[in-house]
Order: sequence, then C-alpha cells, then structure tokens
Amino acid sequence: MTLKPIKLAAIAAATLGALAATPAHAGKTLDAVKARGQVVCGVHTGLAGFGAADSNGKWTGLDVDICRAVAAVALGDPEKVKYVPLIAQARFTALQSGEVDILSRNTTFTLTRDASLGLSQTAVVYYDGQGFMVPVKSKIKSAKQLKGQTVCVQSGTTTEKNLTDYSKANNLNIKPVVFEKLDAVEGAYFSGRCVAYTTDASGLASVRNKSAKNPADHLILPELISKEPLGPLVRRGDDEWAAIVKWTIYGLLEAEEAGITQANVNDLKANTKDPAIGRMLGTTEDTGKLLGLDKEWLARAVKATGNYGEIFERNVGPKSALQLPRGLNNLWNKGGIQYAPPIR
Repeated sequence: MTLKPIKLAAIAAATLGALAATPAHAGKTLDAVKARGQVVCGVHTGLAGFGAADSNGKWTGLDVDICRAVAAVALGDPEKVKYVPLIAQARFTALQSGEVDILSRNTTFTLTRDASLGLSQTAVVYYDGQGFMVPVKSKIKSAKQLKGQTVCVQSGTTTEKNLTDYSKANNLNIKPVVFEKLDAVEGAYFSGRCVAYTTDASGLASVRNKSAKNPADHLILPELISKEPLGPLVRRGDDEWAAIVKWTIYGLLEAEEAGITQANVNDLKANTKDPAIGRMLGTTEDTGKLLGLDKEWLARAVKATGNYGEIFERNVGPKSALQLPRGLNNLWNKGGIQYAPPIR
C-alpha cells in the first residue's frame, strides 16, 4: 500500500518532533567533568586580555571567561575550573591526550586543524587577523616596507606560515627570527633583535600594553595579512560536549542580542513576557534537556560572566587596557559578523 504524500509528511513531522523532544545523553566528557567537580581548561601561558594569571594566581581574560561560562553551565559554578597554561606547541597534544577538557587559548580555526588533529572546532569568540608591530622610531608605516627585514615570530603557530606566505607573495624576502616561547619572542623584539614582531593583531595590542616600557613607542601597522577566527576546541568523538561548549558561546551571543545582562538576568527570569527570552532563560521551555543539562543552563552562564558583549568590553574592549575596537566582533545587526544560530 502506498502512503499518500500528506501522510508521509505527517509521519516525518511527528518523527522529527519526537527526536527534538528526546533528552540528550550527558556524554563521557560531561560525566568526567561532573565526577571530577572541575572543568580542566587549557589556556595561554600569559596573554593579557585573553588568558593571564595575576600575582595571586587569579586568571582573567576573554578565553578564561569562556571556560568560566562552561563551568557555570556544566557544574553550576564558574569557579570550578582548573587552568592549565599551555605553550603553542603543546596545546593540541594536551587536548588530544585528555589532559584538558577544552582548549580556550586564542587558537585559529583552520581546515588542517579541523580535519587532521582529532579535534572539533566549536564557535568563534574573536575574529582577528595577523599584523605587524614596529618601533615608531623605525619610520616604517606599512608592512610592504619590511623587505629584507628581520621579523620575530613564534614557532608552531599559523603566524609562522602566514609570514612565509606573505613574504613570498609580495617578494619581500623577510627573514623570520623564530622562537618557541612567547616570552622569548617578546624579549627579542623589545631588545631590538628584530625590526618587527608579528602575531594576531589582538596579541600585538596585548603585548604592547603589557611588555613595552612605553606603549606609545610602538606602532601596529594597518595591514592585516590573514584571517584568524579564534575559538575553543574540544576532542572529536564526544558530540554532546562539543554541543555544550558551542551553545554556551552561542547563548552568550544570543543573550547580548536579546538584552540579557549580568545585572538583569534574574529580573528577566522572574518577570519577562518575551517568549524568546523565556526560552533562553528556561522559564517557558527547557532547552537544557537537549544538551544533557537543566533548563537554567544559559541563565547561569550570563550570571557568571555577563553576555558576550560584556565579556568583550571587560577584557579587550575600548574601555579595557587593550582598547581594542569591537569591529568585526560586533553583533551582525550592529555592523559586525558575530551571528549565533537561534536558541529554539
């Protein structure tokens, strides 16, 4: 017997509805995180604005706040994070081996990393591009003036390959001076061993602010020579954990777009009449069960860190020490390209 098209459509719709309503299994990483009582987060060894510890061992930064938000979502407490500082060359091995649950360390998403490392890219938390910093006294105003010059760069990064590609494409014969550790790169540049220093533009701003005797003595050149979409990675093979990390980031973006802030989240949770906000905060629908979480998962994240805009402003924005413009990292409806899929 042949089913009529309308019946087939009805069956398909019912099947999809049943699947959508099925709670997700927690996944082995979330199980391990709950058993341990901590999210183990791989972070930078020290990049102001993104991941750095102060003299008391307190970690702050945009990447650090993502770890805190994930801990709030998964464990109900943003302080239940163990931070593992990782140099560039060790970061992927640490995640692959299970030493960390999430790598939140200004890492660029690329095809090679996505397809060959056994890792999953989640969501972009900072759209960046590679730039150059030079001493003002060098009189260099453009990257094209670096022909034949020495440029300090860290090994084991996309930065090193981008520098080589840019030099060849523009016939500049740039001479890379390569170091394994970031401190060594910075030291070489500030001691005058290299004419220029290259890394992500946000990193240059961080280094200039933190390490230069007088930040005004150093100029970040206007050219960006690459696309550097930065965001957290997780191990492949645990789709549930990947979804939790990804939707935590998307949720923080959606919260900003909806006007949900650290200050008003509790009031909105109690009083909102907006169905979209009610869905996000778990008062009208339970989206958490689809992620293996409870219904207040996103409300906890926003309460812990603020929405994405608040995280950006606090750590790297115009009012922070780094004074970075929002630029591409503004929401899609405010001139940027940050755009989260809807929570529904």
